[in-house]
Amino acid sequence: MVGAVVDGEGANGRRIRGLDAQERRARRREDLLDAALELFSAQGYQDTSIEQICKRAYVGTKSFYEVFTGKEALYLALLDRIVGVVTERLTAALGSLDEDPDGDPDEGAAARALIRHFADAFVDDVRVARVTFGEGRAVTPLAEAHRRANRRWAASFVEAAWQRLGVTAGPHGRAVAMGLIGGLFDIIADWLLDGDTARPADRAILQDGLDRFYTVVSSGLSAS
Repeated sequence: MVGAVVDGEGANGRRIRGLDAQERRARRREDLLDAALELFSAQGYQDTSIEQICKRAYVGTKSFYEVFTGKEALYLALLDRIVGVVTERLTAALGSLDEDPDGDPDEGAAARALIRHFADAFVDDVRVARVTFGEGRAVTPLAEAHRRANRRWAASFVEAAWQRLGVTAGPHGRAVAMGLIGGLFDIIADWLLDGDTARPADRAILQDGLDRFYTVVSSGLSAS
C-alpha cells in the first residue's frame, strides 16, 4: 500500500515522498480505515486487534495512536466514512429528480430508484455491508448510539424525499420513516446471510424485497 512507505513525521516538518506532516497523517488515517474495513468485515470487530490493523496498514502502533484514540474510535470513523459515501450517493440521486425535464416524477418509480441506490451503496462492496449490518449492532454502547444517530439522519432523508415526491406522511411521518429505515436495513442484513453480491439474480431478489416492503409502507401512508 502507498501508506507503507511512511511511518514517521520526519524532522523539522520536512516533506517525505512529496507529503508534508499533515498529508502523511491523513494518508495513514485512510490506510488504517481501509485495513479496518478489510479485517472487521472478515473476522469481526471483537476478534480484530489494533496490532492486526496496523500490520495490514503498514502503520506503526505509535502512529496509530496519533490518529485514533483506540479501536472504537477507528470503528466509529469507519462508520462515518461509510455514511458519508452513502449520503453523497443518495443526495446525488435525489438531486437528479429535480433535473427531470417532465416535471414531477412518478413517486413509485422514483422511490424504487432511490432504494436501488440505497441498497447498491451497501452491497456493491460486501465488506461495507458486513461492517454496517454484521458489526453495526451493539459492538459498544457508543457504537450503538452512533448507529441510532445515523438512522435518525436516514429517516430525515426519507422525509425530505417524501416531501420532494409529494407524499403526505402525516403527523407520524418521522416514526414511519424510522420504521422504514429499520425494515430496509433488516432486509439487507437478512439477505446477506445467503445472498451473493456478485450474482445479478441474488441482487434482483434483494431489490424486489426492498421494493415490496416500500410499497407496503407507502400504501399505509396513503391509506392514513
